[in-house]
Amino acid sequence: MSEILPSTSPTSTHEGEPHGQGMGQRLNWLRAGVLGANDGIVSTAGVVIGVAGATPNNLVAIATAGIAALVAGAFSMAGGEYVSVSTQRDTERAMIAKEERELAEMPEEELEELAGFYRERGLSEHLAKQVAVELTAKDALAAHAEVELGIDPNEYTSPWAAAVSSFVSFTVGALIPLVMILLPFGEHRVWIAAAAVVIGLFLTGWISAALGGAPRGRAILRNVVMGSATMVATYVIGMIFGVAVS
Repeated sequence: MSEILPSTSPTSTHEGEPHGQGMGQRLNWLRAGVLGANDGIVSTAGVVIGVAGATPNNLVAIATAGIAALVAGAFSMAGGEYVSVSTQRDTERAMIAKEERELAEMPEEELEELAGFYRERGLSEHLAKQVAVELTAKDALAAHAEVELGIDPNEYTSPWAAAVSSFVSFTVGALIPLVMILLPFGEHRVWIAAAAVVIGLFLTGWISAALGGAPRGRAILRNVVMGSATMVATYVIGMIFGVAVS
């Protein structure tokens, strides 16, 4: 086996996930969904507020631009996730196939390698060998895949699940600024939509930080500041172009 494999063991990649690999994957999908919603909020808000800055009373133009941004963004997110996760799944399958060949061709070396991983984790020589023998007898491939690769051979990542999750989360996030700016608030629609966006960014920042175990305040501040900067920039650009073409 390659010498870089120990660095990919779950010892480093699964810290803070006490419920195992399945729970870690579910948390990753949830974090990805939150980030997809965040992207939907920011990108669509930037478009509709920019168009509103240029043509504040043209609801048809605002709605058209907002719907176009929602559809394009949702499909882009879904396509990107599908391609990315498909590549990840192909890599996982190739690594598992390689492990299967090595187990078939040199079982004794693989057993000793597995025991070595457990020795590195602090087990005694005798106990590490005993654990390796028992796990190998039960399911050699699963034991090696989990410890060496951080992969569950019975649970590959799903590109379709990733694509659908991203599509839905982006759409939900994008609907916040789109719906709010189209409601009959008259000359206050931009401010009300912006306020709704800030609230949405506050929530996605808090949730993503909570899921990742990061400080909430900094995550929320970054989220709100960047989203607000996006809205201000597109609104100013919209006003400039609106004046120029009027």
